[in-house]
Amino acid sequence: MSERLQKFLARVGFGSRRQIEDWIRQGRITVNGVPAQLGFQVNGAERIAIDGRLVQVRAFGQRRRVLAYYKPVGEVTSRRDDAERPTVFEKLPRLSDGRWVAVGRLDLNTQGLLLLTNDGELANRLMHPSSQIEREYAVRILGEVTPAMLQQLRQGVALEDGTAHFDEIIEAGGEGANHWYHVILREGRNREVRRLWESQGVAVSRLIRVRYGPVALRRGLHPGRWDELDEAQMNELLQAAGLPPKHTSPRPPSHSRRSEAHAPRGPWPSSPRQGAGSGTTRGKGRGPFNPARGRPAR
Repeated sequence: MSERLQKFLARVGFGSRRQIEDWIRQGRITVNGVPAQLGFQVNGAERIAIDGRLVQVRAFGQRRRVLAYYKPVGEVTSRRDDAERPTVFEKLPRLSDGRWVAVGRLDLNTQGLLLLTNDGELANRLMHPSSQIEREYAVRILGEVTPAMLQQLRQGVALEDGTAHFDEIIEAGGEGANHWYHVILREGRNREVRRLWESQGVAVSRLIRVRYGPVALRRGLHPGRWDELDEAQMNELLQAAGLPPKHTSPRPPSHSRRSEAHAPRGPWPSSPRQGAGSGTTRGKGRGPFNPARGRPAR
């Protein structure tokens, strides 16, 4: 069994197909010592190198994996940082084949759910604007928010990179000058949630991503920890990305890094399935943070 080189390398997490196609055109990839060409077929037995470094992968034996990582404030989503700040990749399990690919980014001061996968094609599908996958955030606003402002945020605001809006805004309580909201949008432009609120003259004092498509941040998962999606959760995510489900033998969650004790209260959606992993399907169990039940941990 063989497949195109760019699809193979994307599948094992070395980048999106488009990115790898650009590398092939630039002559950065060789197969058995010969510069690769677009459409070249590989079966995993070849010696594939990127920028002269051999790619060590098993062609079709790799198991697709997705982690739901709770990114804390202060970590960057890039692999390397010139300022030597900690990155999200430092705490992830090692892969024998391929590498972890982040599904989108969260800025330095944003915390919450970050999906990571060893399947580059899946990551690309989940990030692509055509997928229209919902992102849900809990946001704490400093300043007065009027009904007119909320209406404007739903209808659309002109930003420097085009018009943007929230598909849904849910009030979630608060006291004094701070007020919590849950907001939902279907794209992932740079600092989009913050810029939308700032366009109305208010400040975002805290921002937490609590859901990406069908996967929600599990209540009780601590910052810097992660859950690994099980097969049912994985199939929900594949369906959201427009990919066929995979049927594999059940595996114990041996790579799960969780702490069930002393679960912090926070602005997460209600989770009807909190056992094997973090993935939940949005439905009747979802609800905004209720300040009467406890405030997010500072």
